[in-house]
Amino acid sequence: MKKTFTKFALAGLMASTMIGGAAAEDTIKVGILHSLSGTMAISETTLKDAMLMLIEEQNKKGGLLGKKLEAVVVDPASDWPLFAEKARELIEVNGVDAVFGCWTSVSRKSVLPVFEELNSLLFYPVQYEGEESQRNVFYTGAAPNQQAIPAVDYLMNEEGVERWVLAGTDYVYPRTTNKILEAYLKSKGVAEEDIMINYTPFGHSDWQTIVSDIKAFGSAGKKTAVVSTINGDANVPFYKELGNAGIKAEDIPVVAFSVGEEELAGLDTAPLVGHLAAWNYFQSADTDANAEFIDTWQAFVGDDNRVTNDPMEAHFIGFNMWVEAVEKAGTTDPDAVIDSIVGVTVPNLTGGYSAMMPNHHITKPVLIGEIQEDGQFETVWETSGTVVGDAWSDYLDGSKDLISDWRAPMSCGNFNTATGKCGGSGS
Repeated sequence: MKKTFTKFALAGLMASTMIGGAAAEDTIKVGILHSLSGTMAISETTLKDAMLMLIEEQNKKGGLLGKKLEAVVVDPASDWPLFAEKARELIEVNGVDAVFGCWTSVSRKSVLPVFEELNSLLFYPVQYEGEESQRNVFYTGAAPNQQAIPAVDYLMNEEGVERWVLAGTDYVYPRTTNKILEAYLKSKGVAEEDIMINYTPFGHSDWQTIVSDIKAFGSAGKKTAVVSTINGDANVPFYKELGNAGIKAEDIPVVAFSVGEEELAGLDTAPLVGHLAAWNYFQSADTDANAEFIDTWQAFVGDDNRVTNDPMEAHFIGFNMWVEAVEKAGTTDPDAVIDSIVGVTVPNLTGGYSAMMPNHHITKPVLIGEIQEDGQFETVWETSGTVVGDAWSDYLDGSKDLISDWRAPMSCGNFNTATGKCGGSGS
């Protein structure tokens, strides 16, 4: 009797394991790696919601490869080392086929070794400093030549700016971007004394002294602008202090690279009217595709006032590129997707198309927008077409000879055209 019971128990266990395995194979799992708490939650929570919407919409179309998509959400809590742990959990424990996530470059740098070791895929949706091209990462946000450089050109050529305040949060993205911008400004003949650089920690709240310094720097008789790489919730007190100090856009314009509609939703925008942001998408884009996206988004979150923003569009583009590459490959296998995704072209929300390039960056239009009283942006300048994202800056000595091409036979993220060799300056 004991033997019979054991036999049936084992059979039952095997059956339940098989059923569990079959159930696990019935869905394709998609990892979402965004901070839902901590200093970056102000920006990243929306991206988690956007991904849930995109997955739901794809499931309405029948899913992918005949299977439903299943979202797996984790909270790395604005804790950079925790991003690596959570990425590993998504891939090894949850068995996701691709991950969409990260915001800050320090969080992205934290997870790179995990994606390389486990050979999984990361779609990164936020503007960044460049100086990187990794086989397992697809950079759907802007590289410096798709945001920072055009923004400086606009201020220089259209606003006549001669003095520059480069203000950023103290981590890799602002520091590297400002290094590129400083080299670029000097190449345009800007003197060192006409460049002021300032860094503050994440979550910085006391801006009185810094804003006072900016005001003094701008009183030298030369048109002055602030180029802001301030990230996260520190933007709220920064803009409030600008208003308190009476700094208006016509006096010292601020062009921001990390402030969009979502961040402005928490601010009194009246004193900020006329200040600028450089992005590749604004909610105010007047296209049928954007109108449909906004309607779908507001219905999904149940809030007609909920805004859209640029990193959401980057996830929209990256997700659709992944879907198309998986369909093209006939599998979610990372190596097959990496091979099939280069050249994939999908609609963006501003009326054109974005293509995945061999360097794992995409083509994007560049827009300069002016803050309006309602917290939206009016586009005041845009490129005539799309710009190819450049992984390596033309203005840094260690980078200007590097190119990236992940297609065979090169399969290299940092090929040095001067030495004819791959490697040596990061990948």
